[in-house]
Amino acid sequence: MESIIFFILAFFLLSGAIMIVFSKESLYSAIGFLMVMIAMAGMFALLHHSFLFLAQILVGVGAVVVLSIMIILSINLKEENQPKQNITRKNILFTTLIIAPIAGLLLYAIAKAPFAFAPIAQHFGTIETMGKVLFTHWVLPFEIVSILLLGAMVGAIVLSRRRLHVES
Repeated sequence: MESIIFFILAFFLLSGAIMIVFSKESLYSAIGFLMVMIAMAGMFALLHHSFLFLAQILVGVGAVVVLSIMIILSINLKEENQPKQNITRKNILFTTLIIAPIAGLLLYAIAKAPFAFAPIAQHFGTIETMGKVLFTHWVLPFEIVSILLLGAMVGAIVLSRRRLHVES
């Protein structure tokens, strides 16, 4: 059962990656990025890494992808930049025929899952253990990365303000 879930997640991960690379619309690329991030979180859950799973969902999906989609939607306000929406009955039927077997497979896999995986070492990958390691052995690299991110954020603000003053 674990291998079936792995292959489903791998399919979504590869589909999202292909969608990122080959989409002509930036919004579709961002949706592909969302698929990749959620599939990666599922991979971390399969590996019993609760900290990485939660970090991927909260930071990767909750912050990065949502912010990317918000920026794309706010920048592409012109009508010619918007994706063409040809929603017809044929498209809805085609999409339903593709999604229904996948949804059925997922529901079947969840219903038949034993929810008993191989035992792991106690305190392995827990948030408490990760926090202790992060703030004892890795505190200097952690702080360096936070300073670099702060510098990047300040630089982006300065560059955007400079463009606003030039355009005014």
